[in-house]
Amino acid sequence: MSCPDTKKRCKRKPIIVCHPKGKKKKRHPHKKHICIKCPPLSGQQFLSGLAEAIVEAGPQGLAGALGPQGLTGLVGAIGALGPEGLAGALGPQGVAGLVGAIGSLGPEGLAGALGPQGVAGLVGAIGSLGPEGLAGALGPQGAAGLAGAIGALGPQGLAGLAGAIGAAGVTGLTGATGPAGPAGPVGPAGGVIGFADFFALMPPDNAATVAPNTDVSFPQDGPISGTAITRINASSFNLAAIGTYQVLFQVNANEAGQLLLTLNGADLAYTVVGRATGTSQIVGMALVQTTVINSVLTVRNPAGNSTALTITPLAGGTRSDSAHLVIMQIA
Repeated sequence: MSCPDTKKRCKRKPIIVCHPKGKKKKRHPHKKHICIKCPPLSGQQFLSGLAEAIVEAGPQGLAGALGPQGLTGLVGAIGALGPEGLAGALGPQGVAGLVGAIGSLGPEGLAGALGPQGVAGLVGAIGSLGPEGLAGALGPQGAAGLAGAIGALGPQGLAGLAGAIGAAGVTGLTGATGPAGPAGPVGPAGGVIGFADFFALMPPDNAATVAPNTDVSFPQDGPISGTAITRINASSFNLAAIGTYQVLFQVNANEAGQLLLTLNGADLAYTVVGRATGTSQIVGMALVQTTVINSVLTVRNPAGNSTALTITPLAGGTRSDSAHLVIMQIA
């Protein structure tokens, strides 16, 4: 910046300068002009003056050597935090990270409460009938039946007529012998006309109790003669011919109770046998007469009794215990 410009900017003010003390001279005060520091330039003034100074200056001299770096100035106080800027746009989603390893299996939890019972399923179709089992071994021969009653003796025939006696004197010829009288009818033959033995073994037969008004089962066959006495099922037996039959039965049961014979579904009251206490067999014996062909015979726990009978298994030992129904046609 040129001196004239500086002078223009300086305000002149006269001051009085006195001589130093000690010198006794006639003081002649005089005025001296000094420059008072002007206020700092504005930015525009500074640039304008700098440009004028560059124009007035001569050619630029060589650059002087770089002086030593001055000491670092003190760090200024941190300025106040400016207002928060607007949030930037959300960046693109990063690539998914690798799946971590599966952790070890935790301990088993407590069992949950039992749920309600489901509805019963439909009953399945009945399976086809299996092949017939092998025939069981033939049982031991039963005891001989009682001898039948001897038939009544038929009436004696009439005696023949005597021949006429010849006249006295000359001996007469002997009269012819009269014809024999008619003979009486022959009585029926004694003995058994037909027989059959039906039996059960416990176990496995009669596994369920025999309830009142229910028949005892005799599902196995012993000796049988002919076809007059045959089986209908496990507990019913057919008497084919009209006649008289001797029937014997014996059954082991755990409870006190009764048994009787039925013919064509009707109780034969005179055949009831039973026991009040103990563990002996219930034994029955009776004669049964049929009036129609193919009558049906059973051994039954009578209706009206309160006790179901348990047919004793293994009675008295380790072998299966037997129950028997023996039927003999005697007339």
